[in-house]
Amino acid sequence: MRVLSGIQPTGNLHLGNYLGAIRNWVRMQDEMDSESQCFFFLADMHSVTVHEGREQRIRNVRDMAAALVAAGIDPDRSVLFNQARVPAHAELCWLLNGTARIGWLNRMTQFKDKAGKDREGASVGLFVYPVLQAADILLYQATHVPVGEDQKQHLELARDVATKFNTDFGVELFTLPDPIIPRESARIMSLRDGTAKMSKSDPSDMSRVNLTDDDDAIMQKVRKAKTDPEPLPETAEGLAGRPEAMNLIGIYATLSGISLDGVCAEFAGKGFGAFKPALGELLVETLRPIRARFMELRTDDAALDAILDKGAARAAAAAEPTLRAAYDAMGLMR
Repeated sequence: MRVLSGIQPTGNLHLGNYLGAIRNWVRMQDEMDSESQCFFFLADMHSVTVHEGREQRIRNVRDMAAALVAAGIDPDRSVLFNQARVPAHAELCWLLNGTARIGWLNRMTQFKDKAGKDREGASVGLFVYPVLQAADILLYQATHVPVGEDQKQHLELARDVATKFNTDFGVELFTLPDPIIPRESARIMSLRDGTAKMSKSDPSDMSRVNLTDDDDAIMQKVRKAKTDPEPLPETAEGLAGRPEAMNLIGIYATLSGISLDGVCAEFAGKGFGAFKPALGELLVETLRPIRARFMELRTDDAALDAILDKGAARAAAAAEPTLRAAYDAMGLMR
């Protein structure tokens, strides 16, 4: 079993990243048997679809590497690297551009959402982003890919590309990857709007809890989180139509390992004036050791680069046979 997952290096992790994906990555890593392997990469080549200064991009990659290690990704047990250190990603992407079809890419809803009404002004990179994503996956013969709802369509495209390539060139080169829908995967919403996903792109820093926030900042953000005036219900069924209440109780449930019904039962009849301090303390205790480790790691660029170099060497070795076979199947002499 080979599991591959990537994350764009957009700076520090926030609570939504951590609870939505990273905790599940760590769990998968810890549960892997000796015959299996996890590949986790920082998708810095994907990040070029958005303009960013050189120094900021470098800082983001290093900070994200530090955050992942601080959150529990072990670079000795898993392969942790950044995409740009493994040129095979770009090479296979170009080869697969000959297999992928414009009609397939035109159906990608994420491109439509990000390009908006200005499709003509969007970058080519944004349009072919899913082909690079397919290359990321197929390069390592990944059998499983953890995905959320917004990426399932891209995984299906990767399977389509793999099937067409194998058929066109009469080979059985690429493995068709299956999705992993992580158990207990949390969808963490904005603290200011329970109908919007927690995001670093939100202009309000009060909308999210960053893993670098100190204890006081976390408590303040929880205290000021949007809620409603109703008391907490006895069961989760009573949270229907109350997105902010559902979000805060969901965060507590995910961190504590208690069911939504269990959290409701514990705080039934109480208002958010009683619930928020309990949630804040739980967040503080959970994030404090991660923050401390992150702050320690991010001051040592040489150590972070050594981690990424080591991971890239392992990733390149794993990718080389697949890339070589793809060139050979297409009759490209090297």
